[in-house]
Amino acid sequence: MRRQAGPRPLRAADLSQVRSVFTDVDGTLTTGHRLRSQTIRAIERLSEAGLKVVLVSGRPAGWGEAWARTLPVDGVIVENGGLFFVRGAHGALRRVYAEAPAERAANRKRLRAEVSRVLKQVPGARLSSDSVYTEVDLAIDYNEEARLGDAAAGRIEALLHARGVTAVRSSVHVNCWLGRFDKLTTSRRYAREAWGERLAPEDGRSVYAGDSFNDAPMFQAFALSVGVANVRAVLDRIDAPPAFVTRAAEGRGFEELARAILAQRGR
Repeated sequence: MRRQAGPRPLRAADLSQVRSVFTDVDGTLTTGHRLRSQTIRAIERLSEAGLKVVLVSGRPAGWGEAWARTLPVDGVIVENGGLFFVRGAHGALRRVYAEAPAERAANRKRLRAEVSRVLKQVPGARLSSDSVYTEVDLAIDYNEEARLGDAAAGRIEALLHARGVTAVRSSVHVNCWLGRFDKLTTSRRYAREAWGERLAPEDGRSVYAGDSFNDAPMFQAFALSVGVANVRAVLDRIDAPPAFVTRAAEGRGFEELARAILAQRGR
């Protein structure tokens, strides 16, 4: 999909046919690492209008289960596509993994060893405090409780890539995993299993909102990809920029997007 050099303002987007909203969490729904009540209300308003909202995050499975049980969303994809949570028969919550159990176990064992080697090579590098709740990937903290900076995060990524590990930054962590999945491949699988339909991100019925490097596969695939304004900090380094950008940053940017979708659908 060819894109112009930079994202256009959100007001240029045709959101009138949107039926589902896929969104990153950190730096996209959160503001200063917190979920504002206004942002949760924006999700509620989308849901009340009949839109399906799916969270797509690098955060651990433990966070994903809590979100799926407590937030007004249709489903949750976590660990950069490593697994997702979906409602089954009678509303029971079900988790679905991107990999078979044997492959997942083997990859997990090797991933721990590779990450351990890399942590020893970068001063101050350590696993994120919430990595204990992961099942598939691991996260190295560079911008949440740690303050390693972009140069160290880039070195961590390069060292992991050299060892055959997929590594990509969110706004807070360097997420790393082994396996043939990412946010996009698992979003496609989620749509098949949860809705019984093929996700066609180019057709204008789905939006993706994000803010960082690990959102690039989604930005590239979705015709209606939207970066909240803080994405501008990485536009010169991200593999694929969003098609549109909000005026406001972080959660306020998502609220802006929700208002725009609801306004256009009401025309």
